[in-house]
Amino acid sequence: MILELDCGNTLIKWRVLNPKTHKATSVQVIRGIEELLPQVTQQDILLTSLDWGRLVSVRSDEETQAIIQAMHQQLGIAMAVAKPAAQLAGVTNGYQEPQRLGMDRWLAVLGAYHHTQGPCLVIDLGTAVTVDWVDPQGQHLGGFITPGLPMLRTQLQLHTRRVRYSVEEAQQALHSLEPGTSTGQAVERGCLLMLRAYIEKQIGSAQAQLGAQCSILVTGGDLEIVADLPAVQSVPDLVFQGLAIACPYPFSINA
Repeated sequence: MILELDCGNTLIKWRVLNPKTHKATSVQVIRGIEELLPQVTQQDILLTSLDWGRLVSVRSDEETQAIIQAMHQQLGIAMAVAKPAAQLAGVTNGYQEPQRLGMDRWLAVLGAYHHTQGPCLVIDLGTAVTVDWVDPQGQHLGGFITPGLPMLRTQLQLHTRRVRYSVEEAQQALHSLEPGTSTGQAVERGCLLMLRAYIEKQIGSAQAQLGAQCSILVTGGDLEIVADLPAVQSVPDLVFQGLAIACPYPFSINA
């Protein structure tokens, strides 16, 4: 069994994958590695069958190394780490300096092209929203980075004294896209509509330049806010799919 980790700036996503059946446990989200160990060790069947791990991290080298050491010390497994590449599995990195493309973006692009085998638009909605374009030959054409919904909300709250409302109000506000009749509704719906309009523009531009056959793949914690748009495919584990390409299982699954 393989332990897979996606170590983002704020949260860590993890799951366990069976390399023989390609079935995985549901993705769990934690804030720190100290939360991971109790969760895994509570599942005895997973703990006893873990023999390897792989991870992608956008954290500092020191933080990433600490996670690797913790996995070795607490779970007794080695961890492979996804690294930048100029070209891999038929996909060419479009950055002038390939090592500067965020690893989560690179893996999402790898996973998307492997998934579609054709032109695609890769949208990851998290703390930031990233959009990457890939042509029919697997050439990454570059992309865009904008604030995500949490960041847009936070910036308004930081820089305007009277923009204050509860988490509950924020959640309730998104049940409708009518004009808001409270500050919470106005902020939440305004930010959501802004993001949706941006994504719709990206989809239209990509289909115009890459062709109507261009696949639209969406991933990330906030993927639901655009999942209803025409032609959108929701692929929650897209980064994990790319991780499997970057760090293939080193042992024979028939052993």
